[in-house]
Amino acid sequence: MASLTDRTAVAAGNSLSRRRALLALGGGNAVEWYDWMVYGLLASYIGPLYFPSGSSVSETMSALAVFAVGFAARPLGAIVFGTLADRIGRRTVMLFSIGSMVLSSLVIAVLPSHASIGVWAGVILLASRILQGLSTGIEAPLNSAYIVELAPEGQTARLGSTLSIYVQAGIVGASLVCFLTTSVVAPNAMASWGWRIPFAVGAVLGLVFLWLRRALPETLHTEGEKPAEPARVGQVWAEVWRHRLALLAIIFVVAGAQALNYTWTTGLPNLARSAYHENPDSVFLVSTLAGICVAALYPLVGRLADRNRISRTFIASRLAVAPLIFIVLAYQRPGMAVFTVVMLVGAPVLAFTMGLYNTVAATLMPTSCRVTGVGLGYAIGVAGFGGTAPYLLLWLQGLGAAWAFPVYGAVLCLLSVLLYVLVLRRGAVRVGS
Repeated sequence: MASLTDRTAVAAGNSLSRRRALLALGGGNAVEWYDWMVYGLLASYIGPLYFPSGSSVSETMSALAVFAVGFAARPLGAIVFGTLADRIGRRTVMLFSIGSMVLSSLVIAVLPSHASIGVWAGVILLASRILQGLSTGIEAPLNSAYIVELAPEGQTARLGSTLSIYVQAGIVGASLVCFLTTSVVAPNAMASWGWRIPFAVGAVLGLVFLWLRRALPETLHTEGEKPAEPARVGQVWAEVWRHRLALLAIIFVVAGAQALNYTWTTGLPNLARSAYHENPDSVFLVSTLAGICVAALYPLVGRLADRNRISRTFIASRLAVAPLIFIVLAYQRPGMAVFTVVMLVGAPVLAFTMGLYNTVAATLMPTSCRVTGVGLGYAIGVAGFGGTAPYLLLWLQGLGAAWAFPVYGAVLCLLSVLLYVLVLRRGAVRVGS
């Protein structure tokens, strides 16, 4: 009886440790996404102050171009810090990730405008976004690897979807704080200084989760185990090269999810505000409601995946999502009713693309090179296809070729399925997925 009681206590302790780790991990991830998305949501306010040209659309597109450039730093962050995470451990790199995001958000919150310091305003803004790119380049893949290593057998998708809820909380939080700020601050004040408030909020929240992450357990080696000598950089990259087909699959698994994510969370709201001049309060409110709907669907996605296998759920959902992307073609002219319908119909589309892609990507690489391989694939997928999606959406809309964008998104989803199936046939996917 005592032995049974001891085992029960140990199991309860392990469960509590996992919950605490998930809070520190997920909360930090939420802040990362909050800070990253706030810039995209406020691009129409940032553009005139840092890239004045006299055209609201041109200024917004310049700000979105900086948004896209931030993505270009993600591969570098994945390469440098992913290799470190696979060599020396996960926890130290996690602390760097959130710390650099806090710093860059604080800089943007207090950065003088072009009118005060000239071209240096844009240069410092760009540098801050590059630092945020380095941070996010390692944050998502490192968290995905950590969850796969921390999760008990049969609960990988559920814990992965829980992490996605935290991510969505960050995205929804960004929309909600922007909505509350525009509701409280007068329009002229919002354009002048009010837009800085959400960045300051993100910096403060980041400090809280930076402190919480100090207690995260290490998963590169087990508790109480003496860490082995760190793997050489060449060994890590040799493993990545051996799994190069999996790396390619990860790129498109991420690309399909993030192209749609940034279309709904950044592209459509900016199209509504800058091109169609919709009311900002209404746009932020609808974006927030859509984000809440996505978060509410994540647990369902996780349960379905654990019950029916991650691989089957991923393939079926991607094939179903491809035709649903074409709903964006309904929003071709001003009208909040149509915008609301497009955003809310997009909720299940995003839930099934975003709810599984991190877990799927992490199952494609072995522990020895997981963070490096997933990080590199994630960074390339996001930089090449996610960060450019809002710009591409507005550009094609301006050319009168709006139809090309959903075709592009559908092709990305179908390519991700094809490559994933090829990796499955080679038997390279983690057992139980």
